[in-house]
Amino acid sequence: MNESTDHSSPDRYLAPGWFTRTVFNPTVHWLARRGVSLMGSRELRVVGRTSGKTRTTVVNLLDLEGRRYLVAPRGTTQWVRNMRAADGVGELHIGRKFESFQATELDDDAKAPVLRAYVERWGWEVGQFFEGVGKSSTDDELAAIAPGFPVFRLD
Repeated sequence: MNESTDHSSPDRYLAPGWFTRTVFNPTVHWLARRGVSLMGSRELRVVGRTSGKTRTTVVNLLDLEGRRYLVAPRGTTQWVRNMRAADGVGELHIGRKFESFQATELDDDAKAPVLRAYVERWGWEVGQFFEGVGKSSTDDELAAIAPGFPVFRLD
């Protein structure tokens, strides 16, 4: 996968570092599989676009004004590509509980309030991926980076 750090690029992707890849994400994944959610974390399951096998990753589920969203702070990750290929069909798991969903990807002009809420909730974890753009940023600043941050609304 091509790594791009241009926040306005729809192909933007930031690879996880060693600590995230080998310690943090596996720990949160292990907790989610055992029914423990770390501030809204869930195990996302979606069918792989080339393998046809179920792929899993941990995501942060954002509740905002009665709607739920998945945000990809690292950009166009594998789960984003798989979600697009699966036409938004996936499952969220926490322990033995699971929920099937249909997701709709938001247009860039609708992302600003979701990105603001996401950074407000998980800035301690993902703030470095937003490089100075945060909860107090203007709508114009958030709109400028929106193409680099895929957002899905769960229906």
